[in-house]
Amino acid sequence: MGVKWKIILKEDKRPEEVMFTGQYQHAIDSKGRLIMPVKFREKFKDSCYVCNGLDGCLFVFDKEYWEEFNEKLMKLPMNNKKARTLARYFASGSDECEFDKQGRILISPALKEKASLTRDVVLVGVLNRVEIWDADKWNETISDDEVDIDDLMEDMSDSGFDISF
Repeated sequence: MGVKWKIILKEDKRPEEVMFTGQYQHAIDSKGRLIMPVKFREKFKDSCYVCNGLDGCLFVFDKEYWEEFNEKLMKLPMNNKKARTLARYFASGSDECEFDKQGRILISPALKEKASLTRDVVLVGVLNRVEIWDADKWNETISDDEVDIDDLMEDMSDSGFDISF
Protein backbone atom coordinates (compact mmCIF):
# COMPACT_ATOMS: atom_id res chain seq x y z
CA MET A 1 0.00 0.00 0.00
CA GLY A 2 1.23 3.46 -0.91
CA VAL A 3 1.47 6.39 1.44
CA LYS A 4 -1.09 9.15 0.97
CA TRP A 5 0.15 12.68 1.27
CA LYS A 6 -2.00 15.59 2.26
CA ILE A 7 -1.13 19.24 1.80
CA ILE A 8 -2.65 21.59 4.34
CA LEU A 9 -2.72 25.28 3.53
CA LYS A 10 -3.51 27.87 6.14
CA GLU A 11 -6.39 29.95 4.87
CA ASP A 12 -5.11 33.12 6.51
CA LYS A 13 -1.78 33.11 4.66
CA ARG A 14 -1.10 34.04 1.06
CA PRO A 15 0.85 31.36 -0.83
CA GLU A 16 3.80 33.66 -1.45
CA GLU A 17 4.19 36.79 0.62
CA VAL A 18 4.83 39.74 -1.68
CA MET A 19 7.02 42.51 -0.35
CA PHE A 20 7.88 45.71 -2.19
CA THR A 21 10.88 47.83 -1.18
CA GLY A 22 13.00 50.54 -2.74
CA GLN A 23 12.30 53.66 -4.76
CA TYR A 24 12.61 54.40 -8.46
CA GLN A 25 12.33 57.59 -10.46
CA HIS A 26 10.45 57.35 -13.74
CA ALA A 27 8.44 59.52 -16.09
CA ILE A 28 4.84 59.30 -17.22
CA ASP A 29 4.64 59.80 -20.97
CA SER A 30 2.13 62.05 -22.74
CA LYS A 31 -0.32 59.14 -23.07
CA GLY A 32 -0.27 58.41 -19.33
CA ARG A 33 1.95 55.32 -19.55
CA LEU A 34 4.38 54.55 -16.75
CA ILE A 35 7.15 51.95 -16.75
CA MET A 36 6.93 49.71 -13.70
CA PRO A 37 10.41 48.76 -12.43
CA VAL A 38 11.27 45.13 -13.20
CA LYS A 39 11.76 44.41 -9.49
CA PHE A 40 8.12 45.35 -8.87
CA ARG A 41 6.68 44.04 -12.13
CA GLU A 42 7.91 40.50 -11.47
CA LYS A 43 5.87 40.41 -8.26
CA PHE A 44 2.72 41.70 -9.97
CA LYS A 45 2.84 39.14 -12.77
CA ASP A 46 0.49 40.26 -15.61
CA SER A 47 -1.45 43.09 -13.98
CA CYS A 48 -1.86 45.27 -10.93
CA TYR A 49 -4.54 47.44 -9.33
CA VAL A 50 -3.99 51.18 -9.06
CA CYS A 51 -6.23 53.20 -6.75
CA ASN A 52 -6.51 56.42 -4.82
CA GLY A 53 -3.99 56.39 -2.02
CA LEU A 54 -3.39 58.45 1.08
CA ASP A 55 -1.19 61.50 1.63
CA GLY A 56 -1.48 62.53 -2.04
CA CYS A 57 -0.19 59.40 -3.78
CA LEU A 58 -1.64 56.41 -5.61
CA PHE A 59 -1.53 52.88 -4.24
CA VAL A 60 -0.64 49.89 -6.43
CA PHE A 61 -1.59 46.40 -5.23
CA ASP A 62 -1.14 42.89 -6.55
CA LYS A 63 -4.31 40.94 -7.32
CA GLU A 64 -4.33 38.90 -4.12
CA TYR A 65 -3.91 41.87 -1.81
CA TRP A 66 -6.44 43.91 -3.81
CA GLU A 67 -9.02 41.13 -3.34
CA GLU A 68 -8.28 40.96 0.41
CA PHE A 69 -8.55 44.74 0.65
CA ASN A 70 -11.91 44.74 -1.16
CA GLU A 71 -13.24 42.00 1.12
CA LYS A 72 -12.47 44.25 4.08
CA LEU A 73 -14.22 47.18 2.39
CA MET A 74 -17.28 45.02 1.69
CA LYS A 75 -17.51 44.12 5.38
CA LEU A 76 -17.88 47.76 6.38
CA PRO A 77 -21.38 48.59 7.63
CA MET A 78 -23.46 50.17 4.88
CA ASN A 79 -25.47 52.10 7.45
CA ASN A 80 -22.34 54.06 8.45
CA LYS A 81 -21.72 57.14 6.30
CA LYS A 82 -17.95 57.16 6.94
CA ALA A 83 -17.73 53.50 5.91
CA ARG A 84 -19.63 54.20 2.67
CA THR A 85 -17.38 57.17 1.93
CA LEU A 86 -14.26 55.11 2.52
CA ALA A 87 -15.48 52.29 0.26
CA ARG A 88 -16.38 54.81 -2.47
CA TYR A 89 -13.01 56.53 -2.20
CA PHE A 90 -11.05 53.36 -2.91
CA ALA A 91 -13.46 51.51 -5.23
CA SER A 92 -14.43 54.40 -7.49
CA GLY A 93 -10.82 55.52 -7.86
CA SER A 94 -9.36 52.21 -8.97
CA ASP A 95 -8.27 50.57 -12.20
CA GLU A 96 -6.92 47.17 -13.10
CA CYS A 97 -3.82 47.82 -15.19
CA GLU A 98 -2.25 45.23 -17.46
CA PHE A 99 1.40 45.51 -18.40
CA ASP A 100 2.22 46.11 -22.05
CA LYS A 101 5.23 44.52 -23.77
CA GLN A 102 7.48 47.32 -22.50
CA GLY A 103 6.35 46.78 -18.88
CA ARG A 104 4.20 49.91 -18.77
CA ILE A 105 0.84 50.53 -17.17
CA LEU A 106 -1.67 53.18 -18.17
CA ILE A 107 -2.54 55.66 -15.42
CA SER A 108 -6.01 57.08 -16.05
CA PRO A 109 -6.42 60.86 -16.29
CA ALA A 110 -8.65 60.80 -13.19
CA LEU A 111 -6.01 59.03 -11.09
CA LYS A 112 -3.24 61.29 -12.43
CA GLU A 113 -5.29 64.31 -11.43
CA LYS A 114 -6.18 62.90 -7.99
CA ALA A 115 -2.49 62.45 -7.12
CA SER A 116 -1.41 65.63 -8.98
CA LEU A 117 1.02 63.56 -11.04
CA THR A 118 3.16 65.45 -13.50
CA ARG A 119 5.75 63.94 -15.83
CA ASP A 120 8.31 63.01 -13.15
CA VAL A 121 7.19 60.45 -10.58
CA VAL A 122 8.71 58.26 -7.89
CA LEU A 123 7.57 54.67 -7.34
CA VAL A 124 8.09 53.63 -3.73
CA GLY A 125 7.89 50.07 -2.41
CA VAL A 126 6.06 50.09 0.93
CA LEU A 127 5.94 46.41 1.93
CA ASN A 128 2.46 45.31 0.75
CA ARG A 129 2.06 47.96 -1.95
CA VAL A 130 3.79 50.34 -4.31
CA GLU A 131 3.04 54.04 -4.05
CA ILE A 132 3.22 56.41 -7.02
CA TRP A 133 4.14 59.96 -6.08
CA ASP A 134 4.68 63.14 -8.03
CA ALA A 135 8.45 63.63 -7.67
CA ASP A 136 8.19 67.11 -6.13
CA LYS A 137 5.50 66.02 -3.67
CA TRP A 138 7.61 62.96 -2.68
CA ASN A 139 10.66 65.13 -2.06
CA GLU A 140 8.61 67.46 0.13
CA THR A 141 7.09 64.53 2.03
CA ILE A 142 10.40 62.91 2.91
CA SER A 143 12.47 66.04 3.48
CA ASP A 144 14.19 66.31 6.85
CA ASP A 145 12.07 69.38 7.57
CA GLU A 146 8.85 67.34 7.22
CA VAL A 147 9.87 64.04 8.84
CA ASP A 148 11.39 63.65 12.28
CA ILE A 149 12.17 59.92 12.43
CA ASP A 150 13.09 60.06 16.10
CA ASP A 151 9.65 61.48 16.98
CA LEU A 152 7.92 58.96 14.72
CA MET A 153 9.76 56.05 16.33
CA GLU A 154 8.87 57.33 19.78
CA ASP A 155 5.19 57.66 18.82
CA MET A 156 5.17 54.17 17.29
CA SER A 157 6.92 52.78 20.38
CA ASP A 158 4.11 54.23 22.52
CA SER A 159 1.71 52.30 20.23
CA GLY A 160 3.51 48.99 20.83
CA PHE A 161 5.89 49.01 17.85
CA ASP A 162 9.35 47.94 18.98
CA ILE A 163 12.42 47.35 16.83
CA SER A 164 14.88 46.73 19.63
CA PHE A 165 17.81 44.57 18.65
